[in-house]
Amino acid sequence: MTLLDELPLHERRKARRAAMPDWTPPMLATLTEERFSDRNWVFERKFDGIRCLAFARRGTVKLLTRNRLSANERYPEVVDVLAAQDRSAFVVDGEVVAFRGRESSFSLLQHRPRTSAPPGGTRGVRLFFHVFDVLHVDGWDVTHVGLLHRKTVLRRMFDFGGPLRFTTHRRGDGERYAREACEKGWEGLIAKLATAPYEHGRSRAWLKMKCVLEQEFVIGGYTEPQGSREGLGALLVGYHRGRDLVYAGKVGTGFDDQTLADLSGRLSKLERATSPFVEEKSLPRKGVHWVRPTLVGQVGFAEWTGDGRLRHSRFLGLRFDKPARAVVREEPAT
Repeated sequence: MTLLDELPLHERRKARRAAMPDWTPPMLATLTEERFSDRNWVFERKFDGIRCLAFARRGTVKLLTRNRLSANERYPEVVDVLAAQDRSAFVVDGEVVAFRGRESSFSLLQHRPRTSAPPGGTRGVRLFFHVFDVLHVDGWDVTHVGLLHRKTVLRRMFDFGGPLRFTTHRRGDGERYAREACEKGWEGLIAKLATAPYEHGRSRAWLKMKCVLEQEFVIGGYTEPQGSREGLGALLVGYHRGRDLVYAGKVGTGFDDQTLADLSGRLSKLERATSPFVEEKSLPRKGVHWVRPTLVGQVGFAEWTGDGRLRHSRFLGLRFDKPARAVVREEPAT
């Protein structure tokens, strides 16, 4: 008896015998401003962490980020708990999330060492891998199986506990759940079409409902520090529009001393003589250092201004799981 035997016949027929891939692009959600309730959709918490796909064969696990970078050394406890599962081969999708108490945020992942952390985490920070989808299990490609049936398979696959968690969901009542999520200070929700297959790329079958505005930006420069601050003053960030890097404004808050030291060290090695941004008139001129636009930062902000700048922005951390060339301005689905 296999994990698929208890699925309805029409869903079992969608599974295919196939060799497990070494890599496959993850399914990505589309931003929406709509809040809705629909029994054909399920709603999950949107975690503020690092998206990872786990590829496992006979106890050997590769934990890979969206841009195929290995996260094994950074999150060894996740690798260990996946390697201990009683499955010959699988590919699952999830998010590595850091908590301190009930608080979760991307910034808690920033100063995590790349070596094994002690049980219970670093500085009171606990790490979890919240798994929400399965693509392949025991020789079967299940990406064409409907989402809710994939979740049935996923729930039965593992001995969940410790750092390995099954991502719970609600069905239908998205509006109430979205209000609760925002009241609790969550980043938002992901709405998923219950019957949807797993697509490899951006899809409107998965929708992001955000409580706060937050996205990735490319760092194209920085200003010199003022007063008692050391390292740098503000980051100059932007996003890609086609081949152009469009300036989005300054980010001057959200740094602690360790982050300032780390960023200034990294950025000093990337300095260049000219601006990487396509605009010229609106860019700051005094005390500016331009850099090669290769680093990506996560930034929270209140809103976009009429002239396309970030208002009340704050730095949340560097991202190593997304290439700079893939950073664009997130627009709500229409």
